[in-house]
Amino acid sequence: MCGPIHGNAGAGPSADELVRQAQAHEAAREEDVAARRYTEALSIEATHAGAWIGLGDLRMRLGELAEAERVFTAARARVPSLSRALERRARIRWAMGRHVEAEADLEQFAEETGDSSGFRALAGWFGADGRTPRQLATWRRLLRWADEREDRSLYAEARLMVRALVALVGDADPASCPIEPDSTRSALANMARRGR
Repeated sequence: MCGPIHGNAGAGPSADELVRQAQAHEAAREEDVAARRYTEALSIEATHAGAWIGLGDLRMRLGELAEAERVFTAARARVPSLSRALERRARIRWAMGRHVEAEADLEQFAEETGDSSGFRALAGWFGADGRTPRQLATWRRLLRWADEREDRSLYAEARLMVRALVALVGDADPASCPIEPDSTRSALANMARRGR
């Protein structure tokens, strides 16, 4: 008489286990094996967030930016709620010099997650590109965001940045330097100068 047959006797490792193996191989600097494990995990579970992020981060760390961008694009297509893939793709696109696409990705990431660090980074990118009016607009957005969430620390930081950037932008800021004086524009100008 035959013994009981176990249905999972031939089952391979789970996607979670393959991701753990991939991370261990990465730590041991065995990048090729790590990439294979991440890919195997995705063949088992195509929506495994850890496998997508791990594979994309590995490609990015290896300097394979175009491949990393493809991974994060595929991750967003398979797992639309995976905002981390959007943030990482933004950073890759910025590094590749595709600033407009990078900015759109980072702004979408910040809006989806409500993560102020996304808006801070976006303001920094505008500053690095010498686009001070856009930097000012982003800090104003952060100021409103902080006020709505009663985040006093961020509010103080954003208010300081808005004041500094208003002084820097000067006449290029229509909110603080209206073209034709009228009561609405004057009120907006006063609010802009005060940072609120």
